[in-house]
Amino acid sequence: MAKTIVVKQIGSPIRRPQDQRATLIGLGLNKMHKTRELEDTPSVRGMIAKIPHMVEIIEERD
Repeated sequence: MAKTIVVKQIGSPIRRPQDQRATLIGLGLNKMHKTRELEDTPSVRGMIAKIPHMVEIIEERD
């Protein structure tokens, strides 16, 4: 089974650059305090690293 991570949106995309909004949508987040369970891949980690002020990793699962 693939490793997964649980990500929570903690910041609002209001008054943020368009590419940061697009990154949130790419992660499947678009509303405050929404959580998603995503596959732990380098591309997902890169998207999270691009917007660390707007998302939080809650849990890493095996």
